[in-house]
Amino acid sequence: MRNEDVFEAVAEALKRGEPAALVTIIRAQGSTPQRVGAKMLVFPDGRIVGTIGGGCYENEAFWKAKTAIETREPVIARYELADDLAEDSGLICGGQMEVYIEPLEPAPALYLVGAGHVAYHLAQVAHTVGFRLHVIDDREKFANRERFPDAEEIVVDAIPEWLTRAELPAHAFAVILTRGHRHDLDALRALAPKQLRYLGLIGSRAKVARIYEALEEEGIPAEQLRRVHAPVGLNLGAVTPQEIAVSILAELIGVKYGKIGAEGTGTPGAASLRWAPPRRAETTPA
Repeated sequence: MRNEDVFEAVAEALKRGEPAALVTIIRAQGSTPQRVGAKMLVFPDGRIVGTIGGGCYENEAFWKAKTAIETREPVIARYELADDLAEDSGLICGGQMEVYIEPLEPAPALYLVGAGHVAYHLAQVAHTVGFRLHVIDDREKFANRERFPDAEEIVVDAIPEWLTRAELPAHAFAVILTRGHRHDLDALRALAPKQLRYLGLIGSRAKVARIYEALEEEGIPAEQLRRVHAPVGLNLGAVTPQEIAVSILAELIGVKYGKIGAEGTGTPGAASLRWAPPRRAETTPA
């Protein structure tokens, strides 16, 4: 397969917002089945476009590429095509090869659940740093093209019903910013079970605690709720909607670059406001 086909697949993946890893031969010495520059694109679901020559070493590179997608860290792998590796693959090449495995991370999708004042300002700043915007609200007065001109998608629908039906990609970011406690609870009920790169919930610690308690009573596992960044945003002392939007964006960027983890932990100084429900005391029968 030509490298042009691989490049086309890369462009299509980035356009779709789908992560992948590009494997490129960067050094070849002796007899090798492919030349320097040969490429293979690996997707999280195991699909492959292109080849670096087949055999066991390509399979090894495939698994390293899948790991690179998860860790978002590039890696250089070295292979000796003589000895056992070549014999097992049936390729008696007798050469050496190095491949560079580069994770490709598209501009992340950001779902703004609620289109009020904070969402309006968050959309403005998030778009400037590359987030692809999706806006969901049940009020056309707020969720419209005039307020969100840069959004790829604007949905006017009942929020919990739409979120339940929607298939959000696992690498998506979502922030719940609705207009009230009831709507936030309904939105979190729909989103908590989904596998997302980031899920945030706006509100005070007291409000978050009440929502968590209600959902736990309904049977939502505490593990799902512990993944939520709530209250959303870094502790910057933000007060106005504009400032709150900046604090949220700072946390999104921290998660994007691995400085803040899926459960709100990160490097020293990453002052997340994230709150987790207290563990309930265990009682011993008398």
